[in-house]
Amino acid sequence: MTGLSTTAVHGDDGLNPGGAVAPPIVQSATFSAASDERFTAIATETRGSTFYTRYGNPNHAQVAAVVAELEGAETGLVTASGMGAISTVALALLSAGDHVVVQRSTYGGTTSLATGLLPRFGVSCTQVDQTDLGAFERAIRPQTRLVLVETPSNPLLELTDLTAVVELAHAAGAFVVVDNTFATPVNQRPMSAGADLVWHSGTKFLGGHSDVSAGVVVGAAELIERVWQTAIVTGSTLGPVDAWLLLRGIRTLPLRVQRHNSNAAALALALEGHPAVARVRYPGLPSHPQHALARRQMTGFGGVLSIDLKAGRAGAAALLAGLGLAKRAASLGSVSTLVVHPRSMWAGIVDAEQLAASGIGDGLVRVSTGIEDTADLVDDFLTALDKAADL
Repeated sequence: MTGLSTTAVHGDDGLNPGGAVAPPIVQSATFSAASDERFTAIATETRGSTFYTRYGNPNHAQVAAVVAELEGAETGLVTASGMGAISTVALALLSAGDHVVVQRSTYGGTTSLATGLLPRFGVSCTQVDQTDLGAFERAIRPQTRLVLVETPSNPLLELTDLTAVVELAHAAGAFVVVDNTFATPVNQRPMSAGADLVWHSGTKFLGGHSDVSAGVVVGAAELIERVWQTAIVTGSTLGPVDAWLLLRGIRTLPLRVQRHNSNAAALALALEGHPAVARVRYPGLPSHPQHALARRQMTGFGGVLSIDLKAGRAGAAALLAGLGLAKRAASLGSVSTLVVHPRSMWAGIVDAEQLAASGIGDGLVRVSTGIEDTADLVDDFLTALDKAADL
């Protein structure tokens, strides 16, 4: 196997037959065939890329191949967004009467899917504390078909023991689907722990430049085919230009993630002792309650951290208002540092009861470090926090 940087640059070489160093954008919704036999072949091909772009496109095939190789998976497919990816997976693998286990600390869209949308179609759901392996064991029942995992979690940076949860789920005949958006395959490869499918919001670290919305799911060919059969019905189709942008972003993923990691680690360490800060949540800190697990299942600790401000919502507002380099914006994984107040953002995604149970406090600020110079980034936050400390 080649290294991650080599894979990011060359993982699709066999799918780019021309001499162009930058792959061409195949901006075509449909493709012609020279004969009836050829048309039948491309129309019935599984995950083909030269029939109709809702079924597949050469740009789709290229980016899916690279992400699959980065994750150590057999194959993959792309969708129009991360939520398009996980929603399509759920619809492909679940039926009325099935049961889903989902973490209490996870992205709000995933919570909304599992606890709001799926029950409308006869699928029940149990939320668990991801730090408690016993909670998973108690939640899994004979009807459980899917265990949804996100580690580290959004926005509390809690970890799930992947190997242990996979073992529990597989013993019960359930699939394990892991959101690896926060970690990226540079820092963590859930397939090596036995995960069945791994998905990403490609909008985040994979794309990396806040200029594309995309989703990716990878795994064994048999499962990906089931997901694809559903995808061509639901139509969460990634445009060729967006697929090209996503691939362009992935070319530099290993390089960018190294800087994301180092910036987040430096910022977490610098902020941990600040008088305005009650707690810094980052798996790379020895003070993180699951630091030992992070060291065991991750090769890097990621570019996202969360800060609990002592002054609560007022402290969070003061921090956000005082920052100069960091941008107050949704999403994460950009070359620019992005900050957000999760409780405000998620109020429109999950209901008040779920929000209260999530552990997301009024003083919590999520920080996605960019690739700015570390000293400049640390100085920006310390200056803003000094103002928040006066509250």
